[in-house]
Amino acid sequence: MIRRRALFAAPLLLATPALRAQSLIMRQDDFLAPGIRRGALIRWGDRVAFDAPAWTPAQPTVEAAAAQFGWDARIIALLPAVTAEDRVPRAVLAVAHPGVDAAMAFPDGRDRPDVAGEMQGVSLLNLARRGAEWIVVDGGFQNRRLTARTLCRLGAEGGPAVGIIGVTGGCATPWGSVLLAEGGAAAWAGRLPGINPRAMGMLTELDPADPASVPVKHAAPGRFGAVDAAAGLAADGRAVVWMVDGRPGGFLYRFVSDETAGPRALDAGRLAAARFEGGSLRWLPLQEGDPFAAARNAGATPLDQARAVAFDAQQKRLCLATRGGPGQVLDIRAAAGDLAAETGIAEVILNGREAPLQPTRRGEAVAAVPAWPWAPASLGFDGDGAVLLGTDRGDRPGALPEAFYRVPVVGADRGQPSLLLATPVGAAASGVAVAADGTIIAAVAHPGAAPGATWATPATRWPGLRADEPPRSTVVTLAR
Repeated sequence: MIRRRALFAAPLLLATPALRAQSLIMRQDDFLAPGIRRGALIRWGDRVAFDAPAWTPAQPTVEAAAAQFGWDARIIALLPAVTAEDRVPRAVLAVAHPGVDAAMAFPDGRDRPDVAGEMQGVSLLNLARRGAEWIVVDGGFQNRRLTARTLCRLGAEGGPAVGIIGVTGGCATPWGSVLLAEGGAAAWAGRLPGINPRAMGMLTELDPADPASVPVKHAAPGRFGAVDAAAGLAADGRAVVWMVDGRPGGFLYRFVSDETAGPRALDAGRLAAARFEGGSLRWLPLQEGDPFAAARNAGATPLDQARAVAFDAQQKRLCLATRGGPGQVLDIRAAAGDLAAETGIAEVILNGREAPLQPTRRGEAVAAVPAWPWAPASLGFDGDGAVLLGTDRGDRPGALPEAFYRVPVVGADRGQPSLLLATPVGAAASGVAVAADGTIIAAVAHPGAAPGATWATPATRWPGLRADEPPRSTVVTLAR
């Protein structure tokens, strides 16, 4: 546990009072806080590539899955595009598809690894604002799918490698690229025949603006299956990348490049791991070899299932989410604002709160429970610098649906969460990004995938709620 204390005085960032004091129950539909309106950007099976066929969920094929939005969903990053002559706001959205549950993705429940390998990966999407709504541009220039068959390169000048596998997080970088964290690659190693396990579990970099660019898998930042990553710039212009190891007892890592940030910044640099002591932090340099063993031997602080990391460049604030137990969100600030500094401060913004299932008598309604984050698992920031978090406790049973919350980090409301959206049963609140106009883009992942659920008997059929359609991961927009 890291101690909690006040930060510098700053203008208050007050949440709308109507969003406070909500109570929640599990339901088949999503639940919006008062004043929030929701739109839908894209769902599992919707077209990404211009030549994608119509979605036929009962008869999936390798070719169709490779061109359609994947089964699972987690927001990686939203990158604003250069404004064209028509002045229409545009952006490129990167979405990961970490996993595929065969029981929910295939009608007979039997795994089809060749199809599943194409249902996972990453989608890159052109977005445009039309009137008051954001839409996916059909046939957009940067629209692209990265899958188990995508050709990659090992290092800037290395040999070829095939497959983007098990991406669980990532980020946009200040030098214009997108980083993909293959934190779920190990789960696919025995599932996908023919993949090279030595080429998986790395930090992969790509140019989102160029649909012909070849993703590059970097070994220098360490190969340990990071579940998420964030990036910034040191005071001298070098690239800084933070990564988290999601296993119990994993660590927070920092990679600082040898050269100035740019296309080859991640070819060489120095890796360190964090040691937390009270409210302070120190980065411990690591020896070459296995990063996990090196961090443990150096005395780094083991974390309780670190799941997300995000950096606010405006405030120079790094936030870290752990989801073990009730979960926690930490606020990390580098000494003198230099992201390459050896020391910093680390304080708790939010402690999670568990909501275990309560026994009920036959015919008795389930009691609503207060809306409060349990197991924060994804992070972002809004334009005011408040943390936007999504929860995902995995298979742990509980009375509280997963949800998205806004959490101010300064002022009288620091650490007080406000509900935005509660997901339908079985779904995870899986990542957020914010457009320039303040619209929140969020991923509601694998709805209906409660323990014991199947294709034929899902816990919900959200978002369509149609008897003839399976539930679908959906990227939504949230606005007031």
